Amino acid sequence: MVLALALILIVVAALEFHYMSPWWLTPIASNWQQMDDALLLTFVITGVAFVVINLFVAYAVVRFRHRDGVRASADHGSSKLEWSLVIATSIGIIAMLAPGLSVYAKLISPPPNAMLFEVMGQQWQWHYRLPGKDGKLGSTDVRFIGNSNRFGINPADPDGQDDLLVDGQEIHVPLQRPVRVMLRAQDVLHDFYVPQFRTRMNMVPGMVTSFWFTPTAIGRYEVMCAQLCGIGHFNMRSYVVVDEAADYARWLAAQPTFAATLAAPPEPGRQGRLLAQSRGCVACHSIDGSASAGPTWKGLYGKNEIMSDGSAIKVDDAYLRESINNPKAHIVKGFAPIMPEQQFNAADLAALVDYIKKL
Repeated sequence: MVLALALILIVVAALEFHYMSPWWLTPIASNWQQMDDALLLTFVITGVAFVVINLFVAYAVVRFRHRDGVRASADHGSSKLEWSLVIATSIGIIAMLAPGLSVYAKLISPPPNAMLFEVMGQQWQWHYRLPGKDGKLGSTDVRFIGNSNRFGINPADPDGQDDLLVDGQEIHVPLQRPVRVMLRAQDVLHDFYVPQFRTRMNMVPGMVTSFWFTPTAIGRYEVMCAQLCGIGHFNMRSYVVVDEAADYARWLAAQPTFAATLAAPPEPGRQGRLLAQSRGCVACHSIDGSASAGPTWKGLYGKNEIMSDGSAIKVDDAYLRESINNPKAHIVKGFAPIMPEQQFNAADLAALVDYIKKL
């Protein structure tokens, strides 16, 4: 009786928690209401199964308990019951799988008029590329990937010369226009996920995956990596901004082309900035003074840093070089020793230190 009562209480508590819990789906900002519908259908089917199974077990515990000197015994002779359970279970599984497979097939089949942008996932940041006026993205190859060519665009491909490279962690899209997202990963598994769009897709090194959506609400929506990708995973964030057509056109016109970046004259600190981006340093070290996983680089050079052992060290060239080459040599107070070791040649190390000094 105690076990039966406990099972009934579990069912009641689970239902009460479900209806009283403040958690629910985030507001939707795309055309994928079908994602919510498929999820709710799964909740209903699994919820009904949970309630029925637990109440049945509670009933069986009471109905077939030992009593009056009679001991319960197992009976395996009901083929009717077994087939009923097989059929009911199969129907439930099909009811959950079919909508999901149907929605997924639509998710990876964009309409012909969909605009395009590409995302490159890298520990621990996002890079964005859009086609230029020709409407085509240039071909890529891993041998071309470098600090100033994060996508590995083929410099000899004319289709890539007018590709637009977004400088920053923010991509804009126009309202009420289908958008196809092409996804690549430079190093490890990542997952491009915007909760309000109800869309996400794995990014696999060596593969190009894709999905599409139509934004339905103006706003700034956070991008998160939904695949554990290393120590900076939690900080791998970006934004998709949904604009009116005129605002989007102004933003698009301000983005530099691949050809322009190749022909741009050297800017002070550019090499160090590109290194910080390509190596993922900016995922843990902010350049605007905001808090992050590591000390901010803004105003860092020349200040006295307090170490975890209570000592103070002045941030100079020697300190920066040692901290970059051997991150665990000095642990700044209030920060965990999570920075991975990376190898820099002398020129790259000098460029990175010079960039930090300029901040």
